[in-house]
Amino acid sequence: MRTPWTGVGTALVTPFTQGGAVDEAGVRRLARRQIDAGVHFLVPCGTTGETPTLSDIERRRVVELVVEVAAGKVPVMAGAGGYSTTEVVHAARAMQQAGATGLLSVTPYYNKPTPEGLFQHFSAVADATPLPIVLYNVPGRTGCNMDAATVARLATLHTIVGVKEASGNIQQMAEILRATPDDFLVLSGDDAITLPLMAMGGRGIISVASNEIPAEMVQMVEAAERGNFESARALHRRWLPLLLVNFIESNPGPVKFAMAAMGLCEEVYRLPMVPPRPASKEKVLAVLTELGIVETAVG
Repeated sequence: MRTPWTGVGTALVTPFTQGGAVDEAGVRRLARRQIDAGVHFLVPCGTTGETPTLSDIERRRVVELVVEVAAGKVPVMAGAGGYSTTEVVHAARAMQQAGATGLLSVTPYYNKPTPEGLFQHFSAVADATPLPIVLYNVPGRTGCNMDAATVARLATLHTIVGVKEASGNIQQMAEILRATPDDFLVLSGDDAITLPLMAMGGRGIISVASNEIPAEMVQMVEAAERGNFESARALHRRWLPLLLVNFIESNPGPVKFAMAAMGLCEEVYRLPMVPPRPASKEKVLAVLTELGIVETAVG
């Protein structure tokens, strides 16, 4: 049996209708596509899902839909993070009630808590729910870096089972791996850094690119899990242009545009997210065409 929360977890895009409502049929369709492609777990209501723009009712409904489609075939790790500890505790309980079997919780943004503040914040969240929690460190988006010592301290709490590391700092990732128990899961938060992290002992990726190429990301990660880094490197080199162009502008702008070009969802965002600039769209389409994901760069 696979250890839960290892391998490829997809940070799901939230599809909207042309009128701006959550596209419930689209949520079901995208979740089903992921499961059919062999992804190992699903992550609705993360940053890629434009979650800060969703209401509490919408977030809960998205998770309910994903849980319904997953039907126990794969676990569901719902996003539950934010600025206020009280609100995150409320969100964690709501995600548990919606059927999630795990939580992804980002460091509080903007207020830049100290290491002690981070420990107390995540301790309060862990006390509020029995669900396993994966911490999410993405200082480029939050303005707050969670260092290895703080992660190691939080790893002593039995329901905190891992960290999604998106600092881009390979040295920090190595320090976390050294400072935490062997069963503590260190997951990449950057598609392009997945292989280096797994070579050091990381256990997979919470991926943006698997929205577009789920089966291919699974192939790459499973090859690395088997120690077949020759195959994993070949896949990484092939798909690297896509892994990089997804972040030519703020996520999820490029990936949602790409998915619309692939016919997977409408290209509808909620402010303050807007469509990528025309030059960025051209670059995304050029990569999709080069890789054979779409047949033409026209449109």
